[in-house]
Parts: sequence; structure tokens; C-alpha cells
Amino acid sequence: MSTASATRALSSTAFFTLLLIALVMGANHVAARLAFNNGVDVATAVVFRSAVSATVLAIIIRLQGVPFRFDALTPRQRRFVPLIGLLIGFQSLTIYSSVARLPVALALLAFNTYPLCAAFWDRVLYGKRPDRSMLLAMPVILFGLALALDVAGAASGLGAGAHWAKIGVGAAFALAAAMLFGVAMILTQHEITALDGRVRSCTTLGMAGLVAIVSAAVQGGLQFPSGTTPELGWLGLGLLTFLYGSGFTLMFTVLPKLGVAGNSAIMNVEPVFALVLAWLFLGQAIAPIQVVGALIVVGAVIWLGLKRGKS
Repeated sequence: MSTASATRALSSTAFFTLLLIALVMGANHVAARLAFNNGVDVATAVVFRSAVSATVLAIIIRLQGVPFRFDALTPRQRRFVPLIGLLIGFQSLTIYSSVARLPVALALLAFNTYPLCAAFWDRVLYGKRPDRSMLLAMPVILFGLALALDVAGAASGLGAGAHWAKIGVGAAFALAAAMLFGVAMILTQHEITALDGRVRSCTTLGMAGLVAIVSAAVQGGLQFPSGTTPELGWLGLGLLTFLYGSGFTLMFTVLPKLGVAGNSAIMNVEPVFALVLAWLFLGQAIAPIQVVGALIVVGAVIWLGLKRGKS
């Protein structure tokens, strides 16, 4: 096999691996909604997914001999590692809170505004101006999101007031998750990027689990499946834990070997997979104009990521 064909084969493998991760992570959110529909609360879901994923990553780190000692970090890193973990913990709670209230695809689409949020935080915290591609993408993403969320309430037939009374809290949670994830990304980029990605993710997931445990304790403890079909709740809880852990394992063991860091924007097709899966397994459907808005958002975010990957 020639070098050129080997490169093409690697690119094909990387592309389909990225699509697989997007499918797995989209399915994770659909499974979460199944669990929420059958008695599981948000904090319990985050505890399960974070604990299992952190454990899997810790085992991978140990098996691969990745060195990590907290006292070996610089004083600045020691301040920012826990802070980023806390931010991701609250982001996990808010995105699942949105998934529990909105159609899964719409929750993920609203969350997909996080590149805009990251650009905002980069400007506020580090004085970096958004690049031209970001400025071009911003209005397109916002326009697509307005269509997807049906801001005027036309597609729902409810009118703006009644429509936002129905979706407002869920949309607010998704946008809060985007803001939290955006600032976590920027702090990671500027403050702890020198740390191994597996170590960063393991510590972040561990902190996210602790945040969820505290949240569950405040609300009276973990809330397990209940109601008339608890078996569906257990199925959803098991699947979201397995899928989330599988997605993270793929991202941090397979992708680095494929060398696809610059092409990871393709994973932003996740809401499209979630849209199809939620329709198939949960019976969730959105109006055609909302589907158009979803495709605009996903396309703009992928374009933005690919532009940055080439720069």
C-alpha cells in the first residue's frame, strides 16, 4: 500500500470514528431522557455517568503509564484544575436539566452555541478579539437557533408567550450549559493546556461527579427509577452511563492515535443524530422549519470548527 493510500485510509477511519462518537454522545442524551421520563433525576444521572467514566479513564491512565501527581502541578494549575472541574460539573447538571425539559435535539442545539460563548469569554477574560470566521458564523448560528427554537411560537401554534412559557426554562438551562462549557474551554486553553488530555478529563469528570453528589444530597439523595415502568428508567440509566463512558474512551484513546484534532468539528453533528434517535425511540418530533434551523446551526458550527482546524 502506498503512503498516499495509507493516508486516505487513515482519514476515512478518523472520519467514521468521529461520526461514531457523535452518534454515541447523541444516543447518551436520548438515553438520559428515557431515564428522566421514568423517575431518575438529573443529579443521579450525572453521578452515574461521571463516576463510571472517571473510573474508566483512571484505569486507562494507569495502564498506559501516564504520570500524574497533583503536587507536581504549578500553583496556577492547582487553582484552575478544580475550578474547571466545578464548571464542568455545573455544566453537566444544566445540560441534563435542559434535556429533561426540551426535545433532546433542541437542547443540544441550544448548547451548540458554546463556540460563541467561548469567543465571548476569551474576549472578556483574555482580551482576544474574535477572528473573522467567528464573526461570520455568529449571525448564522443565532438565526438557525431562532428557527430551531421557534422563537415566535409560529410552528407550535401557541404564540410566542405560551411557547416560551413551555420551553423557556429548558432553553435557559441549555444556554447556561453553553456559557459554562465556553468558559471552561477557554480556561483550559489558557491555563492547563500543558496537562495530558486524559488526566484533564479524568480530574474534570471526578469533580463533576462530586458536584452531582452534593446536588443529590441537597435534594434528599439519589433518585432511582420509579413509576409504572421502572425497568425503562434502569435501561436509560444503564445506557447513558455506558454510552457516555464509551464516547469518552473513544475520544481519549482512539482519536489521539488517529491525529484528528483539527477535524473534531464533525462531532458537532451530534444534534442531528439525537434528532433521529429521539424521533425513533421517544416519539419526539419537531416542525420542518425547526429541522431547517437545526441543520443551519450544525452546518455553521462544523464550518467554524473546520476553518479553525486549518488555521
